[in-house]
Amino acid sequence: MIMWSTEHRDHSPLDRKLLWATFTDIHAGRLTLPGGDRFEADGPLGVGTRLAVTPSGQETMTSTITEFEPSRRYADVTEFDGLTLTFSHDFVEEPGPAGGTTLTHRLVIDGPGADRIGPELGSQISADFPEQMRQLFVAAGNRR
Repeated sequence: MIMWSTEHRDHSPLDRKLLWATFTDIHAGRLTLPGGDRFEADGPLGVGTRLAVTPSGQETMTSTITEFEPSRRYADVTEFDGLTLTFSHDFVEEPGPAGGTTLTHRLVIDGPGADRIGPELGSQISADFPEQMRQLFVAAGNRR
């Protein structure tokens, strides 16, 4: 299979469950981060839930949740121009006195020409991963 991928990983001192609750509020459409995508779910979040996703300044797309493990892993898939875009988010609780959570956002693009189209399209899509993760950490921190 031809594919292209990228990821962004960062650590927060915040509890994994608090980050998860903030993240799922975003994907359920209850919270929108500054400069972030707007989401509207067709029901409670879980595998099979469809989401209307409107990136800032762009057309609305439809994604489907494919993995949903509370406080651990979330993934959704968007079909775009013959390509499959898989967005996954892993929440890992760090052991030890420092604790906190390591969060990884990953984008995988599969399909014909993904190796050719991926570097440009994927880089455009993932360019805001660091800032959106930072905004997620801020929003979650404000909920403590």
